[in-house]
Amino acid sequence: MLAKPLSYLWLAAALCASASALADTAVDHYGQLSIKGNRIVDQQLQPVSLAGPSLFWSNSGWGADKYYNAEVVNYIQEQWNAPIIRAAIGAGANGGMLTHADENIAKAEAVIDAAINQGMYVILDWHAHHAEDHAEEAIAFFEYFARKYGEQPNIIYEIYNEPLADTDWQTVIKPYAEKLIRSIRAIDPDNLIIVGTQTWSQDVDKAADDPITGYANIAYTLHFYAGTHKGELRKKAQYALDKGIALMVTEWGTVNANGDGEVDRSSTEQWMEFLKSNQLSHANWALNDKAEGASILKNTTAANGPWSDSDLTESGVYVKSIVKGWNDIDYSGDE
Repeated sequence: MLAKPLSYLWLAAALCASASALADTAVDHYGQLSIKGNRIVDQQLQPVSLAGPSLFWSNSGWGADKYYNAEVVNYIQEQWNAPIIRAAIGAGANGGMLTHADENIAKAEAVIDAAINQGMYVILDWHAHHAEDHAEEAIAFFEYFARKYGEQPNIIYEIYNEPLADTDWQTVIKPYAEKLIRSIRAIDPDNLIIVGTQTWSQDVDKAADDPITGYANIAYTLHFYAGTHKGELRKKAQYALDKGIALMVTEWGTVNANGDGEVDRSSTEQWMEFLKSNQLSHANWALNDKAEGASILKNTTAANGPWSDSDLTESGVYVKSIVKGWNDIDYSGDE
């Protein structure tokens, strides 16, 4: 007589556990991220792969900063089931941190606060091509955010978006990165730091041959645009992984490297297979309405949604399907 009631109790417990799992946000589910070998892992030390979008340059006067708001972050989590978003805070160009620091800090805070409220991870990106020329400003920027948010597991520091082809890894990028890492680690000992690599963050093989040592939880940036970058770049990435460094694709596009052109679905699918097989996290460029192929939103799309698929570009609809289908986990946090 006890078997049947016990079986019901077991089923009820299982259903409650399942409901609890569904109610977890991404940060509830994965917790503190870290590096184990050549993988980004969760609080259980299991490899984790996250997918979401990157915002466009935050620079004042460029038009994309209107999307740096909580409504956009909420939309991406609730409609795309995205566990991660990237804030590309413009550094060196006009309208960025060097000329409009307070405005850009406020934009970053708006995105970070919304991501924390949604239980999402957020990549804080020093979006520059000559970061080594303004290392002290970068240090001050990351120290400020490390003090404010460093105790939260949500934040990921991307300290140099895209060094140029002639910016040498060994003599320029690596020393810059070590200086930034030292400053961040004095405040925040745990959260991931992502280091840009030479040639618009493609030469991950050079970083693998001469990696940064002495610090935990360091990964390296790989960027690609499917219309331009094919198997040769994947070979570089595989070489880097085989050498033992962890990678994160903090920026990628479905189109050409100039941000424009047609969606290259065949190449994108090859890249997605590579990212899946190597358990790499990634952020698509870009959540913006600029009239170019890489934009997720059609031109003049409202700044705070809500948006339907009719508001998305061809790339936007395609990327939404990739992000929503990336993991079979509901990050909504709904009970």
